[in-house]
Parts: sequence; C-alpha cells; structure tokens
Amino acid sequence: MTELLDLARTAGRPAGEVLAWSKAQVDPAARAAVDRMPESMGRIAAYHFGWCDGAGNPTRADGGKAIRPALVLLAAEAVGGLAPDAVPAAVAVELVHNFSLLHDDVMDGDTTRRHRPTAWTIFGTNPAILAGDALQTLAVDVLAASEHPRALDAIRSLGDAVVALLDGQAADIDFETRSDVSVPEVITMARGKTGALLGAACALGALFGGGTPEQVLHLRGFGESLGLAFQFVDDLLGIWGDPAVTGKSAHSDLESRKKSLPVVHALESGTSAGARLGALYHRQEPLSAAELALAAELVDAAGGRAWAQQQADELLTVALDHLGSISPTPRAGAELAALAQLVTRRDH
Repeated sequence: MTELLDLARTAGRPAGEVLAWSKAQVDPAARAAVDRMPESMGRIAAYHFGWCDGAGNPTRADGGKAIRPALVLLAAEAVGGLAPDAVPAAVAVELVHNFSLLHDDVMDGDTTRRHRPTAWTIFGTNPAILAGDALQTLAVDVLAASEHPRALDAIRSLGDAVVALLDGQAADIDFETRSDVSVPEVITMARGKTGALLGAACALGALFGGGTPEQVLHLRGFGESLGLAFQFVDDLLGIWGDPAVTGKSAHSDLESRKKSLPVVHALESGTSAGARLGALYHRQEPLSAAELALAAELVDAAGGRAWAQQQADELLTVALDHLGSISPTPRAGAELAALAQLVTRRDH
C-alpha cells in the first residue's frame, strides 16, 4: 500500500487533472447517447447532467465529479488496455449512476443537487422517474452497441450492480421508519447502494481493457472497498459538510433523520450523548436549526464522526491492497491510488 501511495505522489497526474481528462473523454459520448433519448426524457437528463437549464438553454453547470467513469478508464489502463476502448463502459456506468441520482432525489425529497434545483422540482416527479428509467435502459444499449468481445460480461456485471444498488436503496428506505437499525445493517446497505456500482465501474474497465479474471476480481474489490469508503465520507459531509461546497443544506441528513453510518454508530454507542441523540432523532416534529446543530455535536461526542473517518481510512487500505495485487501499470496504478485518496479526503 505504501508503495502505491508513494507512486501516486510521483508517477501519475494529480487527481483533479485525471477527473478533467475523464470528463473530456466521456462527456461527448454521454451527450451523444442522451441525444438518442426521446425529447420528453432527454431534456430532463440533459438538465440533470448540467448541460442545459430548465428551459433547454445550453449552460455549463456542475455535472458532478465523474469519479466513476475515471475509475473505468484507469482500470482499463491498469490491466494494460487503452482508455478509449473503455469509453462505452465509462458512459454506461455514468448513465446508471445518474439514473440512481434522479430516483434518489425523488425518494429523499431533496430539492438541491450540485448547487441547482433537482430535476424533479423543475419537471415534476413522474417525468424525473421516467428519465431515470430511460438512462438505465440506455446504459445497457451503450454496452451492447459497443460490440466489445466482453460486452455481455459487462452487461451482466452492471446488471448485478444495479440490483445490489436497488436492494441497498430499499434498505435505506426501510430504515426511515425503524428505530432499531444496527451498524452491520447500515454497512450492508451502503455496500449495495454505493459500493456495488464503484466495484462494477472498476470491473467493467478491467473487462474492456482485456484483464484476466483475477484482475477483474481484484479491481472489483478495489472499487467496492472504495465505494464503501465513499459512503462513509458522504455521510460525514451530510452532517458536517460546508453547504457552499457540497451544494446541500447544512445538516441535511440530520434534518431528514437519515440513518447514516455515523448516526447509527452514535445511536448504538451506549453513551449519554447517543441517548440524547436518540431522544432528538425519534421525535416526530421537525428539528430547529439549534437542535440540528446540537444533534451534530451529539453524533460527534458519541464517537460517530471519528469512527466513520477511521472506517474510511481502513477501507482505503483494503482497496489499495486489492489494487497492488494486480501489479497495475505504473501510471494507472498511481492515478487509481490518487483517486482513492481523494475519495477519503474530499470535501464535497
């Protein structure tokens, strides 16, 4: 692991440069795919991606970090393949990711994403759901149309990830009405909801790069561990993230009483702070701004914040062990390690 981190500092491009490179590779192909959608759904998808405003006028809004397509392209290079050959796989993963975001925003009632109103608040709930459905179907079509020799394996892998993602989302919804959610349950939920798609991103990159079954397996493990770490950090940002940076309201997860990883750990901590948090969290009426701030303090005091960051750090180690097991090509290995570090130290 240490060798990979040292390599990340010396042999590869900075993470920001890698993400910009990935977007430059993938965005044109993603736009071309979305352009094939019926106008009724394509305009919603284009707005969600940040390519236009609500009236359809071109704009350059934030379209997200593009971590998943970057993982696809780098995974292809890590096994000795070429990034351009993996662009269809990167597009498919990005389409599925954004299908899940469109649906998440509806189910969670979120009104802001990437510093803009969410798609459902502009176009309506049902149209946003249909646009998400169309993106998922389009992802399969992109993989099939690539005519890559391992396209069928990629379709199956992506399909398995979608099922795991949906199962995780179903558990997340179930948790909303339960007061007895355990730490193992919420970790299992996060593995499906977030880890599965990052694992698939790396596996698809390895497939399109011509990787061996062992390389595909380890890169999937790298992505799944990184995905779970991503969720730990995401849950930390949902409580303590800067709204000016995250694009979400302050204490957004606490306001919606989300059973996030640090919250569930705090509630199960057996501490007085955890007990006080439980009394606040299980109230029916909305929490005031002062109560939300207090809830954040109680999660911290009960150990939820430190535990979540420690888990993210340990998962980074597991991910890098998987990456080292495939003896990746030097630059791609360094850049995958750099992205892994970014995930566990990001602020949005």
